[in-house]
Amino acid sequence: MAFLQIEREGGIVVATMNQPETRNALTGNTAIEEIVQLCADIRQDAGVKVLILTAAGPIFSSGGNVKDMRRYFDDALTPERICEEYRLGIQRIPLALHGLDVPVICAVNGPAIGAGLDIACMCDIRIAADTATFAESFVRVGIVPGDGGAWLLPRAVGMARASEMAYTGEAISAQDALAWGLVSRVVPAAELLSTAKTLAAKIAANPGGVMRMTKRLLREGQQSSLASLLELSASYQALAHKTAEHREAVTAFIEKRAPRF
Repeated sequence: MAFLQIEREGGIVVATMNQPETRNALTGNTAIEEIVQLCADIRQDAGVKVLILTAAGPIFSSGGNVKDMRRYFDDALTPERICEEYRLGIQRIPLALHGLDVPVICAVNGPAIGAGLDIACMCDIRIAADTATFAESFVRVGIVPGDGGAWLLPRAVGMARASEMAYTGEAISAQDALAWGLVSRVVPAAELLSTAKTLAAKIAANPGGVMRMTKRLLREGQQSSLASLLELSASYQALAHKTAEHREAVTAFIEKRAPRF
């Protein structure tokens, strides 16, 4: 059975992790290949404006399959081979999601554990059901965040909060996640997907090309100097001013009507 259930509504793609029997684990199955392929497909489709990532069942994702980790006890599986396995395996997910130009909304329906939390942090916007919990729990099974969590989590909640979560491995509630800035809103579980779709529709109502450039600027601004970002902004703005969408938006504003993109 496929790991992802993919649906499309206009410019909105909804990808549902759909292996609740494994707690939507990201290893020991086809999850990595499917997520990477989905991102590649979206990058080549200018008609996609928003991606929603969510999950089926009571758990968002338990991250790595702990039972599968017993194979690392085999001395034949050397540290060098394990390192390469991570590079060619789960580390492809953060690179694929981070490389997406379209906004990604994560609708967290339940516990997001370990790599499950980290994949949520790979998304631009996180909405949580009131049943969700979040744990950077790698230390509790004697490993480190191998999927980029040490880069992702501090950017979501700040270094102090990220350190607390990573060093204790303890879970926080949806309300704590809201207070810490890990999620932008908490809603009743029954309203989670509809809330995510409503937000996605508001985003998708805007010009897709400019939206992609805006996301690139936001991402680049996290690691660039102000001068570099201003130069890139000027280049993108020059492109934006020449688009048909910009012309329609300005004309519609002057004519006091809704734009038709």
